[in-house]
Amino acid sequence: MAKHELMARSECPVARTLEAIGDRWILMILREAFDGVSRFSDFQRRLGVARNILTVKLKALVELGIFEVQPASDGSAYKEYVLTEMGQATFPIVISLRQWGERFLYRPGEMHSVLLDNASAQPVQALTVRARDGKALGPQDCHRSLIRRED
Repeated sequence: MAKHELMARSECPVARTLEAIGDRWILMILREAFDGVSRFSDFQRRLGVARNILTVKLKALVELGIFEVQPASDGSAYKEYVLTEMGQATFPIVISLRQWGERFLYRPGEMHSVLLDNASAQPVQALTVRARDGKALGPQDCHRSLIRRED
């Protein structure tokens, strides 16, 4: 069985998530979508990605259910890629990657973009993993266990 098929059938949510969206271009497409980009040509221009790669990645995101293709909101003949509920739910994933990068991949004084809250114009608070009672948790405070998903 191919490695990616094994990951897609894994009991580990991290493995399945990486198989679905753990690709550099997919994460960058999601970042642009959160910044309001919805057209193929705008994704291509802003990312500098080859058309064939962008086509494959957008197709995968549509098939997964992260984007829906809709007629352009301005009434033109173009199509737009619109984030679904599943797509919107990737926001914390992208933000956690951003915040990790801000913390560990820039030297003091080095320029980088910052995510600001629209209402206050203040930087977004760092994401933390919390227990149900609100206590911040680290890796030593958690363990994995198998459960069956119930809807």
